Amino acid sequence: MRLIHLLLSLYIWVFIVAALLSWFPSSSTGGVASLRRALMIVTEPVLRPLRQILPRPQFGGVGIDFSVLVAIIALEIINAVI
Repeated sequence: MRLIHLLLSLYIWVFIVAALLSWFPSSSTGGVASLRRALMIVTEPVLRPLRQILPRPQFGGVGIDFSVLVAIIALEIINAVI
């Protein structure tokens, strides 16, 4: 059971790091770009369905993606229930 809690906590941190990296531009090559691709491979299976369900509210002409926040909250709830 402790391993599941650890893995869920680690997955939450992966979402946080991926969200923070999405705020900064990067080139298509290099270490940061490779890290972004790896994080996207890990997070997209969860985020893609959420993005299809959730609306993207517009603030100043920019769409805000709340799917990461919803995924983190859901994982925290699952972690607390287990």
